[in-house]
Amino acid sequence: MSDSSHSHPLEPWDSHNQELVAQVHPKDWQNPTPDERYNLVVVGGGTAGLVCAIGAAGLGAKVALIEKHFLGGDCLNFGCVPSKAVLSAARAFKATRSGASLGAPVSTEPGNFGVAMERMRKLRAGISHHDGAARFRDLGVDVFLGEARFVAGDAVEVADQRLEFRRAVVATGARAFVPPIPGIEDTGCRTNETIFELTELPQSLLVIGGGPIGCELAQAFARFGSRVTIIDMAPKILPREDQDAAKIVHESLVEDGVSFELAAKVVRLESQGEKKIVILERDGQEIRLEGQEILMAVGRAANTTGLGLEAAGVEFSRKGVQVDDTLRTSNSAIFAAGDIATPYQFTHMADAQARIVLRNALFPFGRQKSSDLVVPWCTYTSPEIAHVGLYEKEAEEKGHTVETLTIPLSGNDRAILDGDTEGFLRLHLAEGSDKILGATLVAEHAGEMISEAALAITHDLGLSKIGSTIHPYPTQSEVFKRAADTWNRKRLTPSRRNWLERYFQWRR
Repeated sequence: MSDSSHSHPLEPWDSHNQELVAQVHPKDWQNPTPDERYNLVVVGGGTAGLVCAIGAAGLGAKVALIEKHFLGGDCLNFGCVPSKAVLSAARAFKATRSGASLGAPVSTEPGNFGVAMERMRKLRAGISHHDGAARFRDLGVDVFLGEARFVAGDAVEVADQRLEFRRAVVATGARAFVPPIPGIEDTGCRTNETIFELTELPQSLLVIGGGPIGCELAQAFARFGSRVTIIDMAPKILPREDQDAAKIVHESLVEDGVSFELAAKVVRLESQGEKKIVILERDGQEIRLEGQEILMAVGRAANTTGLGLEAAGVEFSRKGVQVDDTLRTSNSAIFAAGDIATPYQFTHMADAQARIVLRNALFPFGRQKSSDLVVPWCTYTSPEIAHVGLYEKEAEEKGHTVETLTIPLSGNDRAILDGDTEGFLRLHLAEGSDKILGATLVAEHAGEMISEAALAITHDLGLSKIGSTIHPYPTQSEVFKRAADTWNRKRLTPSRRNWLERYFQWRR
């Protein structure tokens, strides 16, 4: 669900976007007649809402799902799905130009951006069937398309119909935050909700924001052939990540042609004909940057406007709906899940929280806590940065004495053979044990590999368990086994080695 003013039809209104909209917001949709009372009413049809609705219906509950915009939410329509399709195309563009050292044919052709974007729209439309209104209706969910508004602590209205419930879930998500920069209304900018509407490659792109979304799309458009500049108030990109990891990504972006204006404040935007101008200020000096397009990627804003949360007695703030550790709001009959209820704004977190809500909202026993979740995440630049668990500083703040192991990929045979040696695995262990507190991995496919560490942390499997697991050779995931071997060697203190030498001398 989104507060965006973005109205369909999507641009371009081709067969792929028509197929998408026919699934996620069919224009001829007829809302059902409401049931007398629902076990669960779900407000918001993004990942968290869809998982709640389909899970509860599958258990036999009477469920209503309300969505005012596009089912599938940000992930399907404007986030994970289109962005990863675009990143995949950008990797292919890069590969055609950088294979000379491998003896591969090298292309000097510009490539076809329009084809890459059409492929994205086609794939997105195909995936949309999983989130479509008709599918959820056929699975027993009452699907209402329209704007939801709570009118009481146990009732919500949509399209002039009143839905009463025993339990409800607020899963309205978040949208791209557009700050009130002077001149932004006249100049205009794109966000993740509109950048994927492009059919022609902008010659130049100014990206405001050096976080994950900004870095991913900056690299992609640079690989397509745009002149890209990342602008950020912070002195470094990806400030929440391990700084050694962020530095590797920074260097990779530079190699792909991305420019940077960091530690600079955007003071206003202007337009001059077809050009958009960003005026920055750094150390009292004014800097003017020109671009064909501006991408705003400075964070997310919770979708709370117009929901009538006050009428339901649900407390909320600018950051979202306030929940306890069981994801219950200040109204004991209403829960919340996904981007509206957590700083971890990832699709997989929304899915995990929805499963907690299903148990806690529908059953009077077996309470689960959101704080028990071990949450991995990944920034899908090239190379990728994946992380799970605690960073070193966080671990120390929680009272741990930390031992850190860093294993560079430059010593991993598969990484050498693939030409992907710029990266490392960094593990934070509780000193004196093999307990893994946190892991950061920088590798071309770090997101595919981090689950090994997530499994270990979730189920308290120490590094020695990883070390005793056979890893296929040659793979980059062997870096985990190498870390275990390194830890084991550190346990061989001089006194232990002396004892072993005497033992083997005796055994000769």
